[in-house]
Amino acid sequence: MIDVNNVSLIIKKTEILKKINIEFEKGKIHGLIGRNGSGKTMLMKCICGFIKPTEGTIFVSDKQIGKDCDFPESVGIIIETPGFIPYYSGYKNLKLLADLNKKINGEQIRETMKKVGLDPDLKRHVKKYSLGMRQRLGLAQAIMENPDTLILDEPMNGLDKDGVGDMRKYLLDLKKQGKTILIASHSAEDIEILCDTVCEMDKGKLKKIL
Repeated sequence: MIDVNNVSLIIKKTEILKKINIEFEKGKIHGLIGRNGSGKTMLMKCICGFIKPTEGTIFVSDKQIGKDCDFPESVGIIIETPGFIPYYSGYKNLKLLADLNKKINGEQIRETMKKVGLDPDLKRHVKKYSLGMRQRLGLAQAIMENPDTLILDEPMNGLDKDGVGDMRKYLLDLKKQGKTILIASHSAEDIEILCDTVCEMDKGKLKKIL
């Protein structure tokens, strides 16, 4: 599903990624671990087409990113803090995004919000959401068009204990549906419970440890 070949990234003479080679198999949850600054987020951004590698190639669903397509198709993404229009409700934010692709209707958006534990009828502006509510809204944004692949950078950030449990259950349900999930997390418990494979990043290098 995701094939990273000899990928390096240099920004302002600093080597961020160093000859990364890895395949992430379809239908599994793959974990990325490593300290802050190890390169996890940058690797995810390269896979999503947000940053072009200095060297190497990335294929998602057999299409080369930056050549066959600028961004991978059928991918839901949470990278860093999800950005929304602060003075709109959660539903209105998702409706604006959904209208760009016109793949889903309002009722499907409502059902997605309910799945992640949000009330689609809540009129509160996103700027008044808690961090956990923003994170749930970010997940709703990532999954609402039923993508084949999810790329999630610290998706549990800001969630309370119940929220973390809900998120884990939902991600495992998505795996059962055949989704491919790449998740970066600082939580050893999340990685142990969720992941079929685990890769560790350190100073831009990657090694598979499980």
